[in-house]
Amino acid sequence: MHPLYEILADAAAGTFPPVDGHVEVLEPMPGDHHAVVEFTGHAVVVTDRDPREVVIRGADGFGGATHPDLVRWLAGSDGWIGSHDVVLAARGAGGGSLAESARHDDHPRVLRSRRHRRDVSVYADETGLLMLGRGLVDRLELSVERFDGAAPGAGRRLIHEGLRLVEPGTIVWAQVAPGNAASLRAFLACGFRPVGAEILLRPGGGDIDAPPGRHRTGT
Repeated sequence: MHPLYEILADAAAGTFPPVDGHVEVLEPMPGDHHAVVEFTGHAVVVTDRDPREVVIRGADGFGGATHPDLVRWLAGSDGWIGSHDVVLAARGAGGGSLAESARHDDHPRVLRSRRHRRDVSVYADETGLLMLGRGLVDRLELSVERFDGAAPGAGRRLIHEGLRLVEPGTIVWAQVAPGNAASLRAFLACGFRPVGAEILLRPGGGDIDAPPGRHRTGT
């Protein structure tokens, strides 16, 4: 288990890192994203850069770890930088019955999810899609996509269905761009709680889903 996962799991259970202004610098898992993860007064930088240089360049737990100059240096001049997302956590509920689907493998949201995650399972009904897969530090992540024309409340119902597809008590993670108020409200209404914020990175022209250096919306 990666040390960041333990930190995240503790935060999901209500035990947050100390509010000390410090930054922890951790090695990434092989093949995984690099990242900057913020908590209240504490930050974690997942990178293969020298930890001493990360600190010298201004990383700290009070906003310095997400300074644009530092983030660009972490990604490199040809790296990919994701959006600055809210990180949310909930618990699986069990008892789900939504069918897994292969009919939407070419859907842009499915393709995007599979670029960011491993072992992605796709489920669908007439209102939209939901994806479950392994993301940063192997955490189980949920994302949803409501089809155009779906009735109000479809997004929340899909989120609830996603939680029911996961064993009771298992932590489920979601990342939402803070400007996406509709999505953020939907996840909060379904029992997700804010844990922190993060920016995902792919150094060296990571070839995720955008030209080098272009910021994208949440995953």
